[in-house]
Amino acid sequence: MPGTPANSAVTRSTLSRQIADALRDEVLAGRLQPGQEFTVKQIAEQYGVSATPVREALVELCAQGLLDSDQHRGFRVHRFSVADYRAMVEARMLVVDGIFRRHTPRARAPLPEPDAGIGVVLVSIRRRGEAAARAARAGDLDVLIGYDLRYWHELGRLVARNEPIADFLHRLRVQAWVFSVPYLRAERELHGWLWSGHVELIDAVTRGDAEAAVGVVRAYNADSLEWADRLEARLSR
Repeated sequence: MPGTPANSAVTRSTLSRQIADALRDEVLAGRLQPGQEFTVKQIAEQYGVSATPVREALVELCAQGLLDSDQHRGFRVHRFSVADYRAMVEARMLVVDGIFRRHTPRARAPLPEPDAGIGVVLVSIRRRGEAAARAARAGDLDVLIGYDLRYWHELGRLVARNEPIADFLHRLRVQAWVFSVPYLRAERELHGWLWSGHVELIDAVTRGDAEAAVGVVRAYNADSLEWADRLEARLSR
């Protein structure tokens, strides 16, 4: 029938994306540990699907830096180092700082005016931020990660006005969580190490106060680097 190959390709693409999302969630939840190995066949059997969409999903996760491919052994969850984590924080620090600096009163581009369309987006981001902040204060990593990722991705799209930059920051954020989760779950007290400034940041953006937004982000990144220093000291004992 005309159109069937295209429809089949769309279906396979959708399935591949669903598998990639499911595996990413497994890694973020810590159920797939750094260094853990598996094959296309194992994943296909686990989800009850054919090998083609699984292979496409695994290749996509490799491109995102979450998996490593070995020609003879299959795939394994990438193991990030503390140095990798620091590099992620520093990279997002430079990019986000630059984005907000572009919107200071001295620059040409103001923060987006809160018109009706943007107002709806701001309300959505704030709700995600409120949920993320509550989860952070409660030490609920599983809830926090989901809301935090969506919060930052939406905020990046709004403020950067540049989809590739927003996607780059999102990828860094996913990688940072993948690195952090196993160590955070081992922490006896999470309260001091889970950032909960989401509402403060979106309120600064809503006011058009780029300077305040920069201050919130810089403090957050400083806390992230301090946690990395503490973690590295503990691992080196």
